[in-house]
Amino acid sequence: MGKKIMMVDDAAFMRMTIKNALTKAGYTDIVEAEDGQRAVEVYEQEKPDLVIMDITMPNMDGIQALQAIKSKDSGAKVIMCSAMGQEAMVVQAIQLGAMDFIVKPFKPDRILQTVNKILG
Repeated sequence: MGKKIMMVDDAAFMRMTIKNALTKAGYTDIVEAEDGQRAVEVYEQEKPDLVIMDITMPNMDGIQALQAIKSKDSGAKVIMCSAMGQEAMVVQAIQLGAMDFIVKPFKPDRILQTVNKILG
């Protein structure tokens, strides 16, 4: 597929779940970060084609990380993930430049549908 995807979530289980879904669909170039601060560092090093990022994380949350990534690369493609009941944060993320959001818990096909839509 040739597209690099970065997954950002403080829960290793969530990263593994998303990685498994992406790998089965043929996306093999996957990098990970465990919090927003690390996400910004990894983004700069790896320049992924797409970021899938949780909103609620330690050190730097997904909203702050989205702002930091977008300030460095206005063309960054970011999908936010959030648990139910975080509608205000989702709206804020979209206003800050997130391309889409996925509500947790999610089904693997919902992730792939969104990823394929954005990466074309």
